[in-house]
Amino acid sequence: MTRWFEDVQIDLPFDLGSHTFTAEEIIRFGKLYDPQYFHVDADAAALSHFGGLVASGWHTVSVGHRLMVDRLEAEQDVVRAEGGEPGVSGPSPGVNRMDFKAPVRPGDTVRYTLTVTGKRPSNSIPGWGLLFNLIEAHNQDGELVYSIDLVGFSKRRDYTMPLKLRAMITLARVPGLKSLVRR
Repeated sequence: MTRWFEDVQIDLPFDLGSHTFTAEEIIRFGKLYDPQYFHVDADAAALSHFGGLVASGWHTVSVGHRLMVDRLEAEQDVVRAEGGEPGVSGPSPGVNRMDFKAPVRPGDTVRYTLTVTGKRPSNSIPGWGLLFNLIEAHNQDGELVYSIDLVGFSKRRDYTMPLKLRAMITLARVPGLKSLVRR
């Protein structure tokens, strides 16, 4: 998120935008990254259990991720317009669950939302917190096509490193003392 850890609200859906999938892009993505016949050959896909061409799940994920990055970058301008300073997002330590619920077909418009479902200070990285996120994607009929539970780091605004930790870091930089600090 582009808000500081302390300012992130729980259970407030954040609209990431939507995307309309075309047959051409489904086939192009499929040929490049997931060349299974139901992603690259409309005639063969018509005979499959999907009953036609469908987007790769990774295509659905990639579009949603791009929308998320773009929307969160735009959110920085919103924070500045409110007179604030945007927070700092960190990497994701992982995905807890990912589900592909329904196929995405040519012509489907998929809307993505991000909801922070929980948060806590990091136990391993001082000055950072963990955000527990749910991203959901629904097609134009309101049908859930994709969801993911993932975790992301968010910088804490008012964090001050404890004196003991600052001293240990400083001592670790002194040649010969590094081995003493590890003990």
